[in-house]
Amino acid sequence: MTNQPPAVIPVILSGGAGTRLWPLSRELRPKQLLPLLGDDTLLQQTAARLPGRPMVVCNHEHRFIVAEQLREKGIEPRAIVIEPMGRNTAPAVAVAALLAEAEPDSLLLVMPSDHRVKDAQAFRRAVETAIPLAQADHLVTFGIQPTEANTGYGYIKRGSALMEGFAVERFVEKPDRATAEAYLASGEYLWNAGIFLFKADVYLRELERRLPDMVSQCRAALAQGQTDLFFFRLADAPFAAIKGQSIDYAVMEHTEKAAMVPVDMGWSDIGSWSALWQESDRDGDGNVLVGDVMAGDTRNSYIRSERHLVTTLGVEDLIVVATDDSILVAAKSHDQDVKKIVEDLKARGRSEASQGTRAWRPWGWFQTIDDGYRFRVKHISVNPGAKLSLQKHWHRSEHWVVVTGTALVTCGDKTFTLRENESTFIPAGTPHRLENPGKVPLRMIEVQSGEYIGEDDIVRIEDVYGRTEG
Repeated sequence: MTNQPPAVIPVILSGGAGTRLWPLSRELRPKQLLPLLGDDTLLQQTAARLPGRPMVVCNHEHRFIVAEQLREKGIEPRAIVIEPMGRNTAPAVAVAALLAEAEPDSLLLVMPSDHRVKDAQAFRRAVETAIPLAQADHLVTFGIQPTEANTGYGYIKRGSALMEGFAVERFVEKPDRATAEAYLASGEYLWNAGIFLFKADVYLRELERRLPDMVSQCRAALAQGQTDLFFFRLADAPFAAIKGQSIDYAVMEHTEKAAMVPVDMGWSDIGSWSALWQESDRDGDGNVLVGDVMAGDTRNSYIRSERHLVTTLGVEDLIVVATDDSILVAAKSHDQDVKKIVEDLKARGRSEASQGTRAWRPWGWFQTIDDGYRFRVKHISVNPGAKLSLQKHWHRSEHWVVVTGTALVTCGDKTFTLRENESTFIPAGTPHRLENPGKVPLRMIEVQSGEYIGEDDIVRIEDVYGRTEG
């Protein structure tokens, strides 16, 4: 009889705003939820990197798009845990560890959701190498073989050999240029990717040794939390009381159980537009051109358009990113300062800092095409089999035009079907509902008109997503 390998539970941390990749990345749709490299989003790539049902920890605003992106790839999560507010990685991992106590022989593989790994097989081999270390009660981190003296990453100093890996001598914060060059020359330092493998109970004991209140507050947030559709929502009050810390600060820099497995897997945290340029396929002039772009006499630049035609002429080393509501033009050498633009936008109360024109809902999404005095035009997409709430609006009427798919419409006491190029009118104050009974997404144009067209002019009479209001 042979011993079965332990179950490895992927734990995907899907927080963060990705402000350095503005205007493409926003608070309400950060970089892990974007298809930056290929057709799949970074979250989808992370979830597919290792077999098994992942546990995902995310925030309230991202929950439906996270669930939808996993569904698109046929991935059924163990749980999608909703944090009421961000408290950094240590408590997020503690919650996952507490949930994993029901599987005491399993190991947690903690991964950020917004990193790129080119060689997934190398990553899986490193995880297999790390399993015996984790089974021996070590907290294993994965050190990335550095390719340059990068000052944007933390470093790990390799200690003595330990089983198939190494002990960790120390963790080092982001160094200056001279220090990073010395680290690279020594061959003793590796990049800290923030990926970990360990037993749940070992992590909890080490965390409780230093921060017992954090563990007890996480337990309370779980005990007082509740299931919400296919999510688990942590309780607000105990989780809000947590003083957030990263897993490095809270545990790894202080434990005597830290171990490290080196891995060369083509890793990047895609932390800037320059990093994305570096990771993307470039043409003969060193350019990355995405979308409707014409580049003349342009070199070593990243040019991306999400909608309109973008043209460049006689430039080099530029970042140009155009979305439907914002345009960024920056020298590559200044792209680490993009986050300052976001901070300034927030200070000015500009919505572009946090949201684009597309808003995600449990049934799909809508995108504002145009608005003005007493009107708004939206593009609406409803997922197959999904439906909006039965609702009414006091101050606006709506015109619906089906572009593709089939719509099942409830308007007052009538229910009827609309197909492509057909339309209907929803008077103000009339209860109504939109459903997609088909197998393909329903796309339609909605024109709102009236004395008030704010999103808060809604009375939900019946809602399958638990949002019913009086």
